[in-house]
This record gives sequence, C-alpha cells and structure tokens, in this order.
Amino acid sequence: MPTAKDFGTRAHHLSRSRGPLCAGIDPHGALLQHWGLDDDLAGAERFAMTLAEALAEECAFIKPQSAFFERFGSGGVALLERVIAECRRAGALVILDVKRGDIGSTMAAYAQAYLDPASPLAVDAITVSPYLGTGSLQPAFDLASAHGKGLFVLARTSNPEGKQVQMAKRRDGKSVAQSVIDEVEERNAGADPMGSFGIVMGATIGACAAEGEARLRESTYGITHTTASQRDSAHDLSQFNGPILVPGMGAQGGKPSDLPRVLGAAASFAIPSYSRQIAQPGPAVASIRAAAAALQDECRSAMGE
Repeated sequence: MPTAKDFGTRAHHLSRSRGPLCAGIDPHGALLQHWGLDDDLAGAERFAMTLAEALAEECAFIKPQSAFFERFGSGGVALLERVIAECRRAGALVILDVKRGDIGSTMAAYAQAYLDPASPLAVDAITVSPYLGTGSLQPAFDLASAHGKGLFVLARTSNPEGKQVQMAKRRDGKSVAQSVIDEVEERNAGADPMGSFGIVMGATIGACAAEGEARLRESTYGITHTTASQRDSAHDLSQFNGPILVPGMGAQGGKPSDLPRVLGAAASFAIPSYSRQIAQPGPAVASIRAAAAALQDECRSAMGE
C-alpha cells in the first residue's frame, strides 16, 4: 500500500496545496536570447537558477528538460544537478524529462542515475519511453518502487509524428498507446489516493473519445462509425489511477480547457506542463511568478478544483 513517502501520495497532496501546474525549466537558445542572455553555460545558469528561484517554492512540480542542459557538456550537467537540488530543497517535486528507454543492465543504469537517492542527479520522477516494450522498463519500475519515486511512461505524445506508432492497432484491436496505458494502470492497482506510475498524454491530441464510451454507443445504438479525429484520440482512461503529465500546453497550442476534453474523468489526475509561456515574461522573478499563478488558476478552474 502507498505511504506518505510514495511519489503518488506526495504528488496528490502537494498538487492540492500548491496547484497542479508543472513548470518547465528549459534553457533553450531562443529563450536565452529573449532574456537578453548569451546562448552559453553562463546564460543557461542565469536562466535556470532564476526560474528555480521564482517557481520552486510556488509550484508543486518542476520539470527540467535534460537535453537543454546536456548540450553544454559536463558544465551543463553540473548545472542540472544544482537546479535539481535547489528545487527539491524548496519543496517542489522534480520531474526530470529524459525519456529514457533501453533494455537490461542499460535500463538499470539509467534508473540508478535518476532514481537512486545516492545519485547527484536523483529526482522525484522521470519520463521514460516504452517503445522497446513496456516490460523493458522493469528495472526503472523496481527502483522507483524501492525508493518511493515515480515514472511517467510515454503513451500518447503531442507531436504529430507519434500517432504513426502510438495509434497503430494490435491484433486485438487495441492501440499501442492504450496497451501502454493499461499496463501502467495495472501497476497502480489498489493505490490510494493514486499510484506513483503515470503516463504522458499530450494536450494537443484532440477531443477525447474513450474506447469504453465508443463500445457503449455501439452496443446501445448500433453505431460503429467514428470520425477520424475520434479514432486518433480514442483512449480509455476511466480506470486509470495515476498522475498524467500533460505536455503541449501553452506555446504548443494546448489550453486548460483541453484537459477535461482529452482526459475525461481522469482530468483530476492531470499535471499540466508549461515552459515557454512561464519563462517568456522573465527575467523578472515577479513577472514569472505572476504568469505561473495565472496559469495555475486557469488549470484549477478547468479541472473543477
């Protein structure tokens, strides 16, 4: 059974007190330039540490994108370690966006790098890719369980290219994305208030037409036709009991009103993620906080909180 140390329990309670918003820290070259900074390690440090100062005591979730730090080499990784430490010290739960996915000892090494408390890169949760098979992520599931950490498994991402793989149909008629959702769902069985294993569902995938609802229409009314939009976005989240990281918000086109439409009843588990829309008002700390607070209120309203 979950305890107060489990990621799912901590995420549930902190999102209720601070709000569901996840603030990204992405030292992208264009954002550094927007702030009047050079696209180098010093600029990335000013950018990242300012966002950490502005947001880590205000938001429940902070999500650094590892690639934007890694591009500066060892100095960038050292900066990422500082950002993680500062955000966790301020009470935020850090979700590191690394999208790791491999097999055997390599996956175990990735898990150790980010989920072992002894690692300088240890965070509260990471994003992982299941497209070598969800079972290939077992070392990450095991280490996360051992240390009360979380995982967010890519299910239906906001990029249009993802549909080719994620919405491919298996022999049983279930989409690849739905099979990922179902496998993660099983790992959260019995968790209260929610499990520690989440999924990633992009805000821009379109209106939600849950597979369960489609089956109900068919059995009740004999209706089998669905639109292309419905077929592309049909997912059954009715039994899902874990956090749902929702990228694609803000600059990519996702809006708070998309949360109940895309996730249905599971919108209460949403962690809507914004990066550029929060960072653009900077570098003034007060402006960044005001932008985050406004988005927090919009998301809470859309989620019925």
